[in-house]
Amino acid sequence: MPIQATFDCSQTLRDASPMLRIAAVERETGIAKDTLRIWEKRYGFPRPSRDSTGDRVYDSSQVLQLKQIRRLLDAGMRPGKVVGLSATDLAQLLAESGYTVAPSLSKTKNGFVQTDSTVSALLDLIGEHSALALRHALAHAQMRMGVAPFVTELVAPLSEAVGEAWAQGRFKVFEEHFYTEVVSSLLRETITSLTPLSNAQYPKVLLTTLPQEQHGLGLLMVEALLTLEGCECVSLGTQTPLEELTDAALAHRADVIALSFSNVNSARFVQDNLRALRHQLPQSIQLWVGGACPVLYQHRIDGVIPVGQLTRIPEAVTLWRHRG
Repeated sequence: MPIQATFDCSQTLRDASPMLRIAAVERETGIAKDTLRIWEKRYGFPRPSRDSTGDRVYDSSQVLQLKQIRRLLDAGMRPGKVVGLSATDLAQLLAESGYTVAPSLSKTKNGFVQTDSTVSALLDLIGEHSALALRHALAHAQMRMGVAPFVTELVAPLSEAVGEAWAQGRFKVFEEHFYTEVVSSLLRETITSLTPLSNAQYPKVLLTTLPQEQHGLGLLMVEALLTLEGCECVSLGTQTPLEELTDAALAHRADVIALSFSNVNSARFVQDNLRALRHQLPQSIQLWVGGACPVLYQHRIDGVIPVGQLTRIPEAVTLWRHRG
């Protein structure tokens, strides 16, 4: 919820496998399988190998280029101008189009000033592979800023910057995973220290993603903010089967299910699954959604509440408390 941080602010978990099948590439890049096949035929890129069963598989360097291409297309460029360019040329175009790995940040409410150098310094610590130094820097920032500004004004844009650094070739998969684990550990400790006693005045929220969503850091960010508001949270992690969500909500006596959708999901997948879930859920259980997937906000579904920005979580909780 950029930066307008969304539920899926973290897009930092990657598949560590050196060769990905086309379905995994679609999830990683947001480029449809049919489009990848068309580009292969029309532009000679990507250039997949074949596994033992004859299926297309792609190495990590091609996935990197496809991620770069996706960002350039989002910036308004046409496929014919960018598909097939080298990673170096793509990175240059990204730089010229305004993509950076250190977004400008503003002064927070409590006076903690963040600049490009704040994010740049943390990116440098990630590159130095020092878990102790990175954790100390993040923990110190959280103490100075407070939990909510730390999540929305530092972790969210930093996670975005880490994702961009990966797309531009600065970070490798293991460095993204390293960052994610350090931040996740810190957020889990924060959530534990904040966990309130059960209070009927605040919703009990079940947090998860559907099976195609592998990214979990965003859920932790949402959980921290909800817990700070007084909510009791139950996290199922990522990729909960749709058919089990109602059972899980009833078993935990949840008032709300909160789901995250990144922009790698197709509009039809998101809409079909949300309609199906809303149909099977009791009306008393609210369904909140967030993430970078545009269809969440372009085409509303009855009974589904798009929260969107992380900063709107307090408002969503307030509306729940005054429902009726």
